[in-house]
Amino acid sequence: MDADALAEDVTGAPPIGVAIVDDHPVVIDGVRAWLAAEPRLRVLATGDDPDVVLRAAPEAEVVLLDLRLHGRMVLDKLAELSAAGRRVVVYSEHTHPDTMLAALDAGAVAFLAKHEGREHCLATVLAAADDRPYVPPALAGAMVGDPRPDRPSLSDKEREALLLWFQSMSKASVARRMRISEHTVKQYVDRARIKYTRAGRPAATKAALLARAIEDGLVRPEEIGIYRSQAATDRPTP
Repeated sequence: MDADALAEDVTGAPPIGVAIVDDHPVVIDGVRAWLAAEPRLRVLATGDDPDVVLRAAPEAEVVLLDLRLHGRMVLDKLAELSAAGRRVVVYSEHTHPDTMLAALDAGAVAFLAKHEGREHCLATVLAAADDRPYVPPALAGAMVGDPRPDRPSLSDKEREALLLWFQSMSKASVARRMRISEHTVKQYVDRARIKYTRAGRPAATKAALLARAIEDGLVRPEEIGIYRSQAATDRPTP
C-alpha cells in the first residue's frame, strides 16, 4: 500500500498536499522529514521560487512559505497567493511582532517561527488544511502584545459567535450551539469584520480576525486550544 492509500485508509480522506517554499535546502529537507512522518500529509513540491513550486503542485492545499527569499521580504507574494485563495502558513526566523502581524494582515492563515519545532509545524499545517486557527507560542505573544489602539466594541453575542467559530466550528454548528440561525451567525461575524474595517484594522481572513480578537483581549489564545472538545460535543447525532 502506497503512502497516499495508507493516509486515506487511516483517516477516510485523501492526504493533504503541501508545498514548501524556502531558499535553504537544509530547512526544506528538515520540514519534509517532519511532514513525511504524518500520514495525513504529503509534500507535493519544494523549491525557492513560489511560482515555480506552485506550477509543479497547483493542487497543494497548504503552502509553507519562508517570508524572506533571496534576501528580500516577500509580503507582496504572500498577499498575492492569499488573494488567489491559497492557504499560506508563513514559516520564518523573522519573528518581530510587527512582521508577524503584517503577515497575517497580508492574508497568511498562520505564522510559525522556525525555532518552534516539529510539533507546532505539524499542528499548524493540519489546522490550515482544515481551515481552523492554530496559534503557536510566538504568534500568541505577538498578538497579545500588539499595542495598536482602536479596539472596536463587540456585543456579547458577537464575541460568543466569534469564539465558537474560532474553535473550529462551522457556522452551522455555531448556530446550533447558540440556538440561532446560521444567517444570524454570519451576520455576527460580518458585523465584527465591518467594525474592524471602520477602526482601520481590516480582517479579511479568519486568521486575521482571530488576531484582532486576541490583540484586543476579546479572546485568549488558550481558549482556541479547546476547539476539539467544543466541536465534538456539537456533532449532530445520526
